[in-house]
Amino acid sequence: MIKVSGKKLDTRDIMQKYSSNSVATKIIRILDSSSNEYEYESLKELEFEINFRLNIIKAAIELYRSDFSFETFENAKVNEKHWKLTPEGGFLLKDGVKASDAIRDIFRNGNQYATECATAMVIIYYKALLSIYPEELFNKVFPKIHLMNWHYINKELRHIGYVEKYPDYLPGDRRYFKNPDVNPETPEWQGENVIDLGNDTYYGHGIGIGDADEIINALNENRKEGSKTSAYFMDVAARPNFKLLSRIYDTFISQTQARKFRHLYPA
Repeated sequence: MIKVSGKKLDTRDIMQKYSSNSVATKIIRILDSSSNEYEYESLKELEFEINFRLNIIKAAIELYRSDFSFETFENAKVNEKHWKLTPEGGFLLKDGVKASDAIRDIFRNGNQYATECATAMVIIYYKALLSIYPEELFNKVFPKIHLMNWHYINKELRHIGYVEKYPDYLPGDRRYFKNPDVNPETPEWQGENVIDLGNDTYYGHGIGIGDADEIINALNENRKEGSKTSAYFMDVAARPNFKLLSRIYDTFISQTQARKFRHLYPA
């Protein structure tokens, strides 16, 4: 169930804000019908999470359509106008470049970039947050960005690097398919990080968009010769700290409004 300020939420009003068959209403139904309690300090905090999840899905689809290539770290590439390619194959934001400009460039000029699936997941989360945060706030929170799987995530997003078991799984979650018998010659296919798109399909960088069976079949093509051990969908997920990110957003908006008020009505 959903609790707001300690009370069970009647979801009828919030449901009216979204179309009946939308991913947003699916998120609300999962939360509301769960035996687990999902507690929010305010309705705005719940709406922030819904909006963030929708933008995670949107960013995943945009990355899929961007011509962003799959490569191992050894063959990673970047647009050097915005990023420095590290010896490890990471993307390091260049001095003097706005994080907002650099993240957007990956989606606008995807053919100039290549990396593996974990780093692609991290890029999706930054882009989703950039779609919600004002540019000033995004660049203030992320003055430096180093993209490379889960190793260098900014502390505000570090939770996306940890998978764990949850009572419910929701659209916008990062999920994982494991390939235990991976061909040692292609270790990059030992598994696939994916974004749950909310319609029983998933986006995984290098595989694309498909349902669970399609992703498992793609991984199975990269097993040891003669293996009969199938890849499988793990019962775990990763998700950002929505409450923290919501508080950062609300604080910024409140401070911005206060500054505007002081400017309009000086003491």
